[in-house]
Amino acid sequence: MPPTCDNIRRLRPLLGTFVEVAVAGAAVADMEAAAEAAFAAIGTVHRLMSFHDEESDVCRLNHGAFKAATGVHRWTYQVLEAALDFHQRSNGMFDVRIAPALQNLGLLPYHAGDLAHDAALTSGHGKIDLLSGERVRFRDRATRIDLGGIAKGFAVDRAIDVLRDLGMPSGLVNAGGDLAVFGPKGLMVTVRDPGCPSRVLCRIELRDTAIASSGARFNPSQSLDVTCPAVIDPASGEPVCAVIGATVRAPSCLLADALTKIVMVGGPSAASLLRQFDAGALFVAADGEIYITPEWRDAAVLAA
Repeated sequence: MPPTCDNIRRLRPLLGTFVEVAVAGAAVADMEAAAEAAFAAIGTVHRLMSFHDEESDVCRLNHGAFKAATGVHRWTYQVLEAALDFHQRSNGMFDVRIAPALQNLGLLPYHAGDLAHDAALTSGHGKIDLLSGERVRFRDRATRIDLGGIAKGFAVDRAIDVLRDLGMPSGLVNAGGDLAVFGPKGLMVTVRDPGCPSRVLCRIELRDTAIASSGARFNPSQSLDVTCPAVIDPASGEPVCAVIGATVRAPSCLLADALTKIVMVGGPSAASLLRQFDAGALFVAADGEIYITPEWRDAAVLAA
């Protein structure tokens, strides 16, 4: 008789964070195989879209897409399609061409051949062409992209797809707070104050949906002190300052991941875009004021 277990949870370092895959409701061997396949999908996204790996699609584009149209994996192409759509819909508040600004701040490494680029990004600078045959062309030699604002959510969605395709009754994938769940039972998630991580703002139930957060950074193993957000305002090339943290609940993790960056940059002006994607948000302004969209309020329990 095969061994039985209600659920399994596995944890691995991927995507610059720790990724958890949890599965429930099937035979142990099937759940183990499904978890392995989910990690494999996440590993593929990591390999394709890492800014640090010079063999990744992202680095190949940054080094060669200005010289000639460059072929990429279909997943990379899909992420770029989504990124350019978000750029257009958000009036430039979401922009994957912020890599030079992150490099200038020491948040991303320089690679051989990278040009210095101190100018602020502006709408239309360095147009990216998506061509047939999953090829990509950059119009400006100085253009460098970073998919860190959307790839993690995409990876979570691909892992969830794998678990579903393999017949798992329920599952969870959590990549450093970019999280998606499916199955008959909901999951209560705690949202903390980005300016004071020891303070709970609310709890929200996830059921066949996703959540993601962006904002101030901290290392709980060292200190609860927070540092400035690593989210860049494309209009200035500087870290955002009006909003210190945002959490978005959306139908997919890619949507939630990308929309947190738009909320961080746009604050209340992002409300109409959130509604377009059936998403809700909670975000905290620099003065400590907490904003909650109606879609979020309907699903969350605020802390006392």
